[in-house]
This record gives sequence, C-alpha cells and structure tokens, in this order.
Amino acid sequence: MADHPTLHLGELGQIAFTVSDVNRAVEFFRDKVGLKLLFQAPPGLAFFACGSVRLMVSRPEGGLVAANSTLYFKVAALEAACTELRARGVEIEDGPKLIARLPDHELWMAFFRDPDRNLLALMCEQR
Repeated sequence: MADHPTLHLGELGQIAFTVSDVNRAVEFFRDKVGLKLLFQAPPGLAFFACGSVRLMVSRPEGGLVAANSTLYFKVAALEAACTELRARGVEIEDGPKLIARLPDHELWMAFFRDPDRNLLALMCEQR
C-alpha cells in the first residue's frame, strides 16, 4: 500500500442552509434566534456567526428548497433560552427534555422550526 500523508481535518468553518426566502430567514435568525448577521451578499446570500462556525443562508440552486440537516445550537441554560425564544415569537415544538444521562453529564434538548419548517434545536450539556 502506498504511503499517504495523514489528513487532519479541522473544525467546521461554514455550514450552508437553504431557505425559500433569504430576507425572511435573515429576520428569523437575526431577530428571533439572535444570531449575529455578519454580512449579506448578492445574489441572495446571508452569513451569520455561530461561535467559530459561519452559517450561510441561501436559496438553493435551481429554486427548489432542499432538505436541510438539523442545526443544533449549544446554550448554557436551556430553560432560559427557550423562554427568550418564546418571548421573541418562536414556538418551541418539543422540549426541553432529557435526551441522555451520560457518565459525566446530562444532555438536554428543545426543538423549534424556522419559517420554512426546517428543524432546529437547542442543546445543553449539564454536569
């Protein structure tokens, strides 16, 4: 077998997320979810800060909204985050609920949807 250099992937740098209406998504992610809008670029791209990862929101090529993966946002206090989202008009669909008891912490989650009905989640690891 030939020698191959070892590949070392770093953390994710950017996630692409498709929506039907970028302006509506900007209002949701910036004003309701509270993500920092970094910039918008034509044609119909918006970029948000999610910790060290950038979230790119755009219309899909070809115009059909594709299925997205679920975005899980880490929070320090799940109940407080849910209360804040509700105050901003976001419906918490499921949770907060205990997902797993692990040896050194508990994993709690709550789920909600964006205007295109994409599933989003809050996750909290409690020691």
